[in-house]
Amino acid sequence: MTMLDDRTTAAAWPPAYPQGYAVVDVETTGLSAHDRIVSAAVYRLDARGRVEDHWYTLVNPERDPGPVSIHGLTSEVLAGAPLFPEVAAEFAERLDGRVLVAHNAYFDWSMIAREYARARGTAPVRQRLCTMALARELALPLPNMKLESLAAHFGVRQRQAHNALDDARVLAEAFRPSLHAAAERGVRLPLLECRPLTEWSAAPGGGASRIGRQAGARSGGWRPSRRRPACPYPNPGRYEPDKPLKQGMRVAFSGDTSVERELLEDRAVEAGLHVATSVSRLTSLLVTNDPDAVTSKVAKAKAFGTPVVDEVAFTHLLRDVAPADG
Repeated sequence: MTMLDDRTTAAAWPPAYPQGYAVVDVETTGLSAHDRIVSAAVYRLDARGRVEDHWYTLVNPERDPGPVSIHGLTSEVLAGAPLFPEVAAEFAERLDGRVLVAHNAYFDWSMIAREYARARGTAPVRQRLCTMALARELALPLPNMKLESLAAHFGVRQRQAHNALDDARVLAEAFRPSLHAAAERGVRLPLLECRPLTEWSAAPGGGASRIGRQAGARSGGWRPSRRRPACPYPNPGRYEPDKPLKQGMRVAFSGDTSVERELLEDRAVEAGLHVATSVSRLTSLLVTNDPDAVTSKVAKAKAFGTPVVDEVAFTHLLRDVAPADG
């Protein structure tokens, strides 16, 4: 059977697939919840991944631009750029009614959602699709989950890595054959819900602002509060490769997952594990699909020597969790 192409009849295309996509890349001042977007690009694609148009903007972050050595945008370059509220409407028009597609989509969506919350608005996005998760669903033979590896697999040439416009172009070109491969095989697209961040308030006493919290979120957090009972088992220490998980182990998660994060966390709790919101010396295991990602959790895991496994391995480990000692 040959790869589906533009000549494929409408009946052959999975009817449940989305009708349009917005392939997005943002460059930022950093990776924390209080960092800002310095540039953004959107490629709008039709239902079969064909490019309709593209858009790019610089954004004045109103602060230090962060890692200039990575994104190349200096304070001088950004000084005359529009503020995010000035581009929010046009950005929203590019996203409206489409599935947001990004490489490590959880990060891009979080940054975009927080910028809209700062501007006292919400982005018109209801679902996102991470191309890392799609690559795993397709079992692509990639050496790692970096964008450059996905691009190389499909013969897409990168011209300027970490430039939002070029990264979005590369991802759009790599997403189209991924989408067609999924359609050909009848693969369910790993779509996840995007929950808008709707609250903006200044911290009491003039401290740091609490920006873009979801209703019901923990103080200082960005996700809905999940009131789970305390883990009843003591922490037995770190996970050891080739051995089962043990009840009481502290497990942290980082980055996008093909299964909704909260479902994975619930399964971990049901198995008797402690779900940690951060990585420390006491963390038994970090679950991430991109161990090379530049995130605080991955950095701390490397510094502390915390074992790291991907989502698939963790799911297998959950099938046989050893009982707690005693």
